[in-house]
Amino acid sequence: MIRDPAVSGQFYPGTRQALQRELAKYLPKGKPDIDAIGLVSPHAGYAYSGAVAGAVLSCAKLKDTCIIMGPNHTGRGRPFSIMTEGTWRMPSGDCEIDSRLAKAILSGSSYLEEDAAAQRSEHSVEVQVPFLQALKPGVKIVPIVLAEADLRAYRSIGTHIAAAVKAAGPATIIASSDMTHYEPHETAKRKDGKAIEAMLKLDEGALIRAVEELGISMCGYVPVCVMLAAAKELGAKNAKLVKYQTSGDVSGDLSAVVGYAGVAVY
Repeated sequence: MIRDPAVSGQFYPGTRQALQRELAKYLPKGKPDIDAIGLVSPHAGYAYSGAVAGAVLSCAKLKDTCIIMGPNHTGRGRPFSIMTEGTWRMPSGDCEIDSRLAKAILSGSSYLEEDAAAQRSEHSVEVQVPFLQALKPGVKIVPIVLAEADLRAYRSIGTHIAAAVKAAGPATIIASSDMTHYEPHETAKRKDGKAIEAMLKLDEGALIRAVEELGISMCGYVPVCVMLAAAKELGAKNAKLVKYQTSGDVSGDLSAVVGYAGVAVY
């Protein structure tokens, strides 16, 4: 099937030429230096989160396939959705799904289900794709959209993703998430700091506790938990905060910001 873009012309430019110009603003020059197993990258409009996404995605030695996991903002479709076949039609060119790896992930998981409905209007996976195409021409993806459940489910999905990667070939695992939403700049930084601290410790349980105890409105903590669980199964021992900023750093309005963190796990 063909999956047409849902937020082209809104979150990022809708033509190839304009998109290339926009991406060039956020992709630093130089070679990637981290052999990353997993990444955390934001998914807001590029004007606000593009600098963080560009910094973290460009620091990694990306594999030929990227597993991109995002939260379900729309509420549509199955709770744990994966697409195993098809093409994502982007302004920057078509992006193919890695069917071999996607089917291996699906066959090993008791939670994931084949489902395009959850993916059709969801932006959290989509906004990562133009960056990946610019950094790794010909890249393939495995798109996954996740709803909330419990830590056992997140670890189970992560374990089966890791097993499929070991069996079917290497992949970079990307968790798409923004951080605190619509709180004062200093409050957002303080809360997000606790969530980032848990990520840097590779501790998905601590991340959930921070989110719950501090009321952190981090929309993609579920994908991050799954990524951390999978990355550790694949040998990850370290994590690095590549860049953090809030929408206030761009707009100058510090009264109600959204936080963006770029984290590399290796």
